[in-house]
Amino acid sequence: ITWLVYVGVKESRNVSNAMVILKLAIIVLVVLVGAAYVDIDNWTPFLPNGFGGVMAGVSAVFFAYIGFDAVSTLAEESKDPQRDLPKGMIRSLVICTTVYVLLALVLTGMVNWSQLDVSDPLAEVFQLRGVKWMLYIVSIAAVVAMTSVLLVFQLGQPRIWMSMSRDGLLPKKFASIHPKHRTPGFSTIITGLVVGLPIFFTDESFILDFTSIGTLFAFVLVCGGVLLLPQRPREKGRFHLPYFNSRWTAPLLLVGVVLLLMVTIPDYFTGLLEIEGHAAQNIPQLIFWPLTLVLVFMAHRKQWSLIPLLGLLSCSYLLTGMEVSNWSWFSIWLVIGLACYFAYGYRHSKLAAQRT
Repeated sequence: ITWLVYVGVKESRNVSNAMVILKLAIIVLVVLVGAAYVDIDNWTPFLPNGFGGVMAGVSAVFFAYIGFDAVSTLAEESKDPQRDLPKGMIRSLVICTTVYVLLALVLTGMVNWSQLDVSDPLAEVFQLRGVKWMLYIVSIAAVVAMTSVLLVFQLGQPRIWMSMSRDGLLPKKFASIHPKHRTPGFSTIITGLVVGLPIFFTDESFILDFTSIGTLFAFVLVCGGVLLLPQRPREKGRFHLPYFNSRWTAPLLLVGVVLLLMVTIPDYFTGLLEIEGHAAQNIPQLIFWPLTLVLVFMAHRKQWSLIPLLGLLSCSYLLTGMEVSNWSWFSIWLVIGLACYFAYGYRHSKLAAQRT
């Protein structure tokens, strides 16, 4: 995959398109075949683990949605990025959401939800229902899906490092372009090593959880940065986020959410005070709610835009669903990243030099 990304975007695009078409065809087949075995009684209760269980699950599998932001990393290869990037990101989100909802309905309808606690639920449901010929097709789809996802990530990450290098946050070597293939060759090779080597020493659950918590934290920073954009003069030709004043909307939404939690889960807030043993999982939420109060108060005073504020709060809430061990490892990598920034990036940043 690293070699394919190294030799050019056109070659990577052709291979990616072929794999995506194959994936979608298999997904359509899975939905059609699985729909014949759906038992609507399996959808009762619809939320067996409650709202908290749903949000914890969303946090754990959030990595499944991060492909859409890879579209933005290919801006330089786009003919009209101001037109193509927003359309591509929104359309990819709509398609992914539709596919995930259909698959979730079919999976939970074919068997009871308690039987899906396996590493490969898509194959397991067909095994349980006796449709064994679908196991081979699902296995092929799994390999193709993983390969296409890795291809997209390998396309995006080198270009992120290239942009950081151009700003001076990384050494200039990361911004070097291959004279023949016109790709960030050095960054692509480093990405392949950084992604490929740890796989031999870590398990699947760690990689997925670590990816989710890192992506959610990055989205929190993006939303926070967007909140600060109105404080700077607008530049011609840049994308402008629609502004919805959150001065009164945010406090009303917060009050509504708190009242809803108190009515539906009476012991929700009192339960957060238990932090011993397994209840240590409540610590992130104990941090989240005071932080939410501060942000809503700031939104009321400074009249922040509602959309990025909701994005910041929703991603922050999803972060509270991560395991304590994930937070420990993420904190270690965050410290390493900050050390690299202050040791090199802070002193070489071109953007900081322009402002001074």
